[in-house]
Amino acid sequence: MTATAIIVLAAGLGTRMRSARPKVLHEAAGRSLLGHVLSAAAGLPPRRAVIVTGPDTPRVRDEALRFMPDAQTVIQTERLGTAHAVSFAREALEGFDGVTLVLYGDVPLIRPETIGALAATVEAETPMAVLGFDAADPHGYGRLVTDGKTGALLAIREELEATDEERAITFCNSGVIAIDNALLWELLPRVDNANAKGEYYLTDLVELANKAGYRVACAECPEEEVMGVNDRAQLAAVEAILQDRLRTAAMKNGVTLVDPSSVFFSADTKLGRDIRIEPWVWIGPGVEIADNVTILAHCHIEQARIAEGAQIGPFARLRPAADIREGAKIGNFVEVKKTVVEEGAKVNHFTYLGDARVGARANIGAGTITCNYDGFFKHTTDIGQGAFIGSNSSLVAPVKIGDGAYVGSGSVITRDVAPGALAVARGRQVEKPGWAEKFRKVMRRRKEKG
Repeated sequence: MTATAIIVLAAGLGTRMRSARPKVLHEAAGRSLLGHVLSAAAGLPPRRAVIVTGPDTPRVRDEALRFMPDAQTVIQTERLGTAHAVSFAREALEGFDGVTLVLYGDVPLIRPETIGALAATVEAETPMAVLGFDAADPHGYGRLVTDGKTGALLAIREELEATDEERAITFCNSGVIAIDNALLWELLPRVDNANAKGEYYLTDLVELANKAGYRVACAECPEEEVMGVNDRAQLAAVEAILQDRLRTAAMKNGVTLVDPSSVFFSADTKLGRDIRIEPWVWIGPGVEIADNVTILAHCHIEQARIAEGAQIGPFARLRPAADIREGAKIGNFVEVKKTVVEEGAKVNHFTYLGDARVGARANIGAGTITCNYDGFFKHTTDIGQGAFIGSNSSLVAPVKIGDGAYVGSGSVITRDVAPGALAVARGRQVEKPGWAEKFRKVMRRRKEKG
């Protein structure tokens, strides 16, 4: 395979997003726009990667390195166009012999296959290729002007500069290019800014390459793959496309979605087979779901692991570091955070478990809570195998409930409970015969007197 390098342009301000957050850090399907692009590019994989960021955007650099730890980041000190941005990658690609791809940090739908196919288009006789698409409405896009006989790309004509004949072209420029690295640095210094905006455009490379006697090729992809994100409406459109992709992939791989349109995945969701997911389930980043799991309606899950045969919901919330083991049950209105629920344990309703371990086959009664926070520190609750926690109990951490122990309903447990013991921690019940009728008589008299 031809050696490849990538340059990802991620210095845009994204003013139309109306946000203090850099545009490429906005998220779709639980992953930043930049993260999507880098994940797609990782499929090559590139020999070198350069991320061009803007000044005062350290978070963009950090995000890039999270997905590509070996990438180099460079800062475009002034925003003077795409060719100007690419020029900052020159030192990082010094001596590289291969194909360089220029990608965009706000074009998150591009697929690894598309990037690979574009790179493969570049060869000795065709040292440059541009990715195009057939636009449903070409208005506003640069048109790809090709040779009718050879199919070679002759120029990219911006709409304001196009003739009426060129405006009729629907084959449009995505901005994504692949080019022999040596040729890139040969041609880039020749790009000028003699245009209405006074900027240096990467699209000028096409005509410069033709003038130098090089053939420029075209590759084509669906329009949605190169959809850019410039505002919140486009971000929502990208989210919808990504969710459709993720739902389709899940169903193809053996997941039943009762109502696909109401289930939301993240880009990194890991799914087994024979999973059943009911309507209105939201799955955030960092979730792994094994085979034969059932997730009932209206659940919210993030950064959690669910083992084979477990059942979740309805109306359950699994927060980060929830680890639900094989055959366990998490029922309605149960919240689990940083807790291991071991094999066959049952937490059926109205319960909060935080910073805890629930032993295998334990039963947690309705209304139970682990009191894990004292206002300063988090503490652990350990519930042993086969333990039974009665309804409406509060377990004040740090505390340990032994294997097979019972906790009486309504108890506030502040000390460890030995294995096999019964712990009851509530006020003794007192009954006063006739008290209720006497009380009512007194209150009626008071009411009559006004």
